[in-house]
Amino acid sequence: MPLPEKTQAITISAYGGPEVVEKTTLPFPEQGPQDIVAKVVWGGVNSIDTYFRKGLYPVKKFPQILGTEGSGIIVKLPTNETVLNDVAYKRRGYKIGGRVALNALGAFAEYVSYAWTSVYPVPDDIPLDTASSCMAHCLTAQTTMTESYYVKKSDVILVHTIAGGLGLAFLAYAKSRGATVIGTTSSPEKAELAKSLGADHVILYTKENTVQRVLEFTNGEGVHAVFDGVGKDTFLSNFDMLRRKGTLVAIGNASGAPDPISPLKLSAKNITLIRPSAFGYLVTPDEVDHYLGELWQALRSGLFNIRIHRVFPFTAEGAREAQQEINTPGSGLTGKLLIKISEE
Repeated sequence: MPLPEKTQAITISAYGGPEVVEKTTLPFPEQGPQDIVAKVVWGGVNSIDTYFRKGLYPVKKFPQILGTEGSGIIVKLPTNETVLNDVAYKRRGYKIGGRVALNALGAFAEYVSYAWTSVYPVPDDIPLDTASSCMAHCLTAQTTMTESYYVKKSDVILVHTIAGGLGLAFLAYAKSRGATVIGTTSSPEKAELAKSLGADHVILYTKENTVQRVLEFTNGEGVHAVFDGVGKDTFLSNFDMLRRKGTLVAIGNASGAPDPISPLKLSAKNITLIRPSAFGYLVTPDEVDHYLGELWQALRSGLFNIRIHRVFPFTAEGAREAQQEINTPGSGLTGKLLIKISEE
């Protein structure tokens, strides 16, 4: 079947509010010799999309296709002989028509051309909508709870916005390690959801004093680690909730980037501060394949129970609404947001 000369994509041509999000017709993506070209079926919506749109994370040039997570079908394989003979490449078993997950910027388009290292084969028993719902959240939970701070059975940890897509992944993974998990959320309904999925304590930050409640739950000691995807609104209070030699994993900026602090802020309790990116832990093929193998097994076992909260149409309006929902504190979001880009 011939491929089209043009592709449609969700793009931005300038930094700004949701109004800069557009649906644009672009030339069919140019394939590099190490690239796999895929038809995209699903796009996963994440807070990082709003960071690129606002300019918090700069883009190389405009127009920029949004989306860092997707899934679809291979339509072209690399042409570089060195790649085709690479042991790691051959181990993944790529083929035309193969089902894949996409883990790089520019996923919200009908067709994408990505370096093969950012294209992950999806097992036959994993639905594509599930694959596009777990790249960002589940791999972030796996990598940060292993390499930013290794969560273990004796730990008490705090997860902010525990009933969102990333929060639920953190909860599931931490409980699989045997940790005690405290979470924050905005409504009783979300609190009940988190408790039903294993959270030991849930704090309604809209009605309760989070610092006070965490210290009550930990007999004044504080938690071993905080996993914070909120950013500016919660950043400083985390230091009051960490125990001596605790670790603050600042993983997101949903409320805006935190204000700068002096390194002396860390010395009062010998706190470790880390601002990781899952992409930084998924660089080599061996790293990717390790975490992917763990991810697929976690999905099969039910450790990660993917909740698709809502599916948006592949329109500018749909993409804008999805960004507004994922970036609104106190919204009813309790799972993953997807954009349906094409048919499988």
